[in-house]
Amino acid sequence: MSCGVDEAGRGPVIGPMVVAGICANDDFLREIRVRDSKKVSPKRRELLAEEIKKKVENIVIRMVSAEEIDEMREKISLNEIEVLIFADVIYSLKCKKVYVDAADVNETRFADDIQKHLKTEIEIISEHKADDTYPAVSAASIIAKVERDRQVRMIADEIGDFGSGYPADPRTHSFLLRYYREHGHMPPHVRMSWKSIKKIIQESQQIRIDSF
Repeated sequence: MSCGVDEAGRGPVIGPMVVAGICANDDFLREIRVRDSKKVSPKRRELLAEEIKKKVENIVIRMVSAEEIDEMREKISLNEIEVLIFADVIYSLKCKKVYVDAADVNETRFADDIQKHLKTEIEIISEHKADDTYPAVSAASIIAKVERDRQVRMIADEIGDFGSGYPADPRTHSFLLRYYREHGHMPPHVRMSWKSIKKIIQESQQIRIDSF
């Protein structure tokens, strides 16, 4: 039995970040051929997530909304937010050893920072690209990504099709620029603390000035 934790939605300007943890039998996870969620098609991810949820009881999902991220970033960094949420998920898993996909450039520091927020000593194996190496982390990445995608679809139904929600996506940039120009404010579920959002607001305001 192995436990793994991973996130989805760290970088987007729209929507939540989702952290998932799972404790499952490695043989089962290898049997269904789990992989890093980024290397699996959306349809395949959905099927895998459904299969995992059918067979695995110990799954923990935590969602941090855009508004919560903005509020927390007034006091702490995004890495520190991840540390807090990872620690919460690990505590809820009730595991003695866990593999995590390191968000910090320093893998050991990420593990040490998580441990500081845990009430009991837990062996934390923190590595970059752990979702490529350990089946439990791959499974966690799939669960997190599927839930993040579900949230994105719900937000799109509410505010309109905005693309992927990542700042580098031209569709996302165009949607936000157009929305701000038409409404004078950003839509719900936008991470206002992101530098890319501030740039879009400045760009929109400059367009208005140039139009006069």
